Amino acid sequence: MSISLVSNSYLDEHSAKIRAKPVPWEGYQRAGLITSEELSLIKKVDRQSKAKVEALLASDGPTYASLYLRLLKKLQRVDTQSCILVLIADALTDHEERIPWFTNASQSDPELPYGPLLRILDSQDDFVQLKATQILTVHLSLEKSPIQPQQLHPFLNTLALLVVNPSTHKRDIAVQCLEAILSRPECRRAVWANASLVGGLVDILRHNPTPQMSYQVGFCLWLLTFEQEVAEQIQKRFDIIPLLVDVAQGAAKEKVIRVIVATFRNLVSKAPQANLPAMLVAQLLPFAKNLSGRKWTDEDIVEDIQFLRDELSARFESLTTYDEYRSELLSGHLSWSPVHESDLFWKENATKLNDKDYELLKILIRLLSESNDPTVLAVASHDIGQYVKHYERGKKILTDLGGKTRVMELMSHPNSDVRYQALISVQRLVSHPWAAV
Repeated sequence: MSISLVSNSYLDEHSAKIRAKPVPWEGYQRAGLITSEELSLIKKVDRQSKAKVEALLASDGPTYASLYLRLLKKLQRVDTQSCILVLIADALTDHEERIPWFTNASQSDPELPYGPLLRILDSQDDFVQLKATQILTVHLSLEKSPIQPQQLHPFLNTLALLVVNPSTHKRDIAVQCLEAILSRPECRRAVWANASLVGGLVDILRHNPTPQMSYQVGFCLWLLTFEQEVAEQIQKRFDIIPLLVDVAQGAAKEKVIRVIVATFRNLVSKAPQANLPAMLVAQLLPFAKNLSGRKWTDEDIVEDIQFLRDELSARFESLTTYDEYRSELLSGHLSWSPVHESDLFWKENATKLNDKDYELLKILIRLLSESNDPTVLAVASHDIGQYVKHYERGKKILTDLGGKTRVMELMSHPNSDVRYQALISVQRLVSHPWAAV
């Protein structure tokens, strides 16, 4: 990997301007901030041609790497920090073999190379912050030894802020940085532990990103789902499956579909129980069948689509109507599918909501309390009514679980369908059948 893998026109344009700007190195030496030896070394590379700087690095690279890091540690002015960061980035561009020059600086000062770079992540200057982020990404992604939490966490906290920033170039750089480091298992685990960072990534997909950004975010999610814990929890925490289906269905670029299908493959392979219900409700199987009929240039996507289609077909074909209803409930995405309004279904299955300590009934009640979607609220209210209509003793259970109170509250909901379904359910909850008299 080279530094050019994290590239952005904003950084390129500002770097070009900074290379031409003078820095008062002599003033720093007179003030005692740098030594005469440091002044002599820095003057040899300051505003010099690329060929001349490369010749100096070829003969004395480690000396200059150590110099840049020492100066970055002790000089505070933004223009000076910008100049040093550009010198570091220029030294590393297309030269990953030079990374040890910088990491070996720790032998003379344990705070190097990470300390000064991490410190200026808090800079109020956009260029300094983003250039430091770019350089840290190269170091962290190519670090030979395990990355320490004190090096990784401040970096990820900065990315979490950048990924939700309104600035397009800040989001772009943050996502590129994540792409570069997520091939490392310790980085995947640390990113997953940073909920605001993962949430920010997912949120990008919710706001109609460019095809390139869709691909880059999808690539990050694909890498994350190689972790078992991520595969088991990402749907529950971020409702990712219906979102990824939507993105893939609207994608014109093959690479966007490819990375999303590969992500689905990870989710099915590693955590089927956690992800199949949402995949069923999101109509992933019909979509996979549709994809298998298209022509693709990439062999990997053909294999992944075939795997997805075969796996989902095998798992879904034997599902009963109740299994499908259960999957819909577990996904949290209720809609007016035929099962809800089938009297025969409720006659046969109402009591099954009592299974496993009222697992599905509790989910219905939770959706009534937590969802903001009028359709979900209306369908859940309707299902509560069907449950007590076909299971008289369910009235007391619902009351004890807090469901009755919540349905009564929904009778004053702004949405007319929610109000209507809540009213019908409350009528059933408070009615006394003649058969019981």
